[in-house]
Amino acid sequence: MTARGDGDESAPGRAALTDAERAFALGRRVARLATSDANGRPHIVPVCFACDGGQFFIALDEKPKRVAPSRLRRVRNIATNPNVSLLFDHYEDDWSRLGFVQVSGRAEIVAPGDPLHQLALPLLRERYMRYRAMDLESRPVIVVTPEHVTTWGTLAPLPTAATPAPGEWPGGVDFLALARGRRSVRAFQDQPVPRAVLEAMIEAAAWAPSPHGRQPWRFVVLTRAEPKRLLADAMGVEWQRTLEMDGEPAEIVALRLRKSRERIETAPAILLACLYLKDLDHYPDADRQRAEEIMATQSLGAAIQNALLCAYSLGLHTGWICAPLFVPETVRAALNLDDALIPHALIPVGYLAREPKRRTRRPLAELVARFD
Repeated sequence: MTARGDGDESAPGRAALTDAERAFALGRRVARLATSDANGRPHIVPVCFACDGGQFFIALDEKPKRVAPSRLRRVRNIATNPNVSLLFDHYEDDWSRLGFVQVSGRAEIVAPGDPLHQLALPLLRERYMRYRAMDLESRPVIVVTPEHVTTWGTLAPLPTAATPAPGEWPGGVDFLALARGRRSVRAFQDQPVPRAVLEAMIEAAAWAPSPHGRQPWRFVVLTRAEPKRLLADAMGVEWQRTLEMDGEPAEIVALRLRKSRERIETAPAILLACLYLKDLDHYPDADRQRAEEIMATQSLGAAIQNALLCAYSLGLHTGWICAPLFVPETVRAALNLDDALIPHALIPVGYLAREPKRRTRRPLAELVARFD
């Protein structure tokens, strides 16, 4: 769709977007929000947005800001002058593909609890994975009601590659950067992890490959202090026994016990990854049955890795504690779990408090045993 000569193909006063205009706008990852103060001084910022088909929603999110949401210039401007514009544009060197949609209208700041606020959050989180890890429930949302729509140029969909570039997922996500960026973290901020993040991690785990597609794993989620304390108490007894059995000095035993307890009790959330073998095939011979269980264990590792990468993609960090492998009965008893659950790993989840020391990775020449 190409505009006519004056660059404005919208009729005066047209407030509703056409399907093509709405699709073009929603095809942009960010828009430009223009506000002005009582004296007409303009202010323009890029914003993340969502749309319910009529109104546009802009979160006042947790990205680093120097002032409280109420002191942001865009918010102060809207309070004194609610007339705003949103610009959705596309530029590339092929000028036949240039285009924009401009929506002018009135903005309002909607407080938590308002029906429009409740409508906006699922739409925003559907468009932006990072928002699933943020506490948007306690922060206002900007709502823009269109009053005049202006378009220019070609409102064509953005071109998409048939296949991703090397190292990338479809949609342009750099997978190698994601894999390299993830690290095992031991120190977390004292900040709760949103339930939506923990559920997203488990959903990511669910897409891991598994023998016969049976998904032979289950997850126990711990967010309250009491179950984490019970688990640390029970595992601490076993840790002390094994450390003393290994001949460790008393001061080293005490230090390692304290650090192990801290990793469990100070983690804002923990996923306990358990093997679950009830749904697997059963064989009369021990060798095939053992192979079946090994396949299940391998798939549990793939599921955990999916969960770790999902958390990192949402701005959180994780660790991987294998201690439950050594004391599965103790873990089950501490948390009153079904005997069918075989604890394998504790995955602490939270917001990074300090950077961990990273070990170097072996060069590819050492990792490739054979390449014909």
